[in-house]
Amino acid sequence: MHDLTIGQLAERAGVATSALRYYEERGLIGSHRTSGNQRRYEQATLRRVAFIRAAQNVGLSLEEIGEALASLPEGRTPTKRDWHRLSRAWRPRLDEQIDRLERLRDRLDGCIGCGCLSLKACALYNPEDELAAEGTGGVLLEPGHDPEPGDLRRGRR
Repeated sequence: MHDLTIGQLAERAGVATSALRYYEERGLIGSHRTSGNQRRYEQATLRRVAFIRAAQNVGLSLEEIGEALASLPEGRTPTKRDWHRLSRAWRPRLDEQIDRLERLRDRLDGCIGCGCLSLKACALYNPEDELAAEGTGGVLLEPGHDPEPGDLRRGRR
């Protein structure tokens, strides 16, 4: 097997060369240099990049991905068993994301939370901006916030 240039790895992995350089800078992948100071990657780096991309799609930060990769012995490429172990740990995060997206979908027609685009409609869920004290963004979309229109006005949640 021969090593891959950065261009070959980028093409086969479906990522920009700048992303590969950034992954390397962050310690997620590694390369060695030729006598002409060009990067060369082992074929197994393709699997690491696929792992990184899949973990990003789950919503993990590069820091979290780095921690997952660092948990592997000798910095090796994740195996099927490694993927299974790590992905089980990510399942609660995916379930939470799915729940948040379902709440967004279900409330999209009426109100997308405090600070939404329709102050007229939002007045039903958040009269006089009462939710401002609970944080920024769409706090009505967070777990535990399921008021009916007017509940906040009546002091109920």
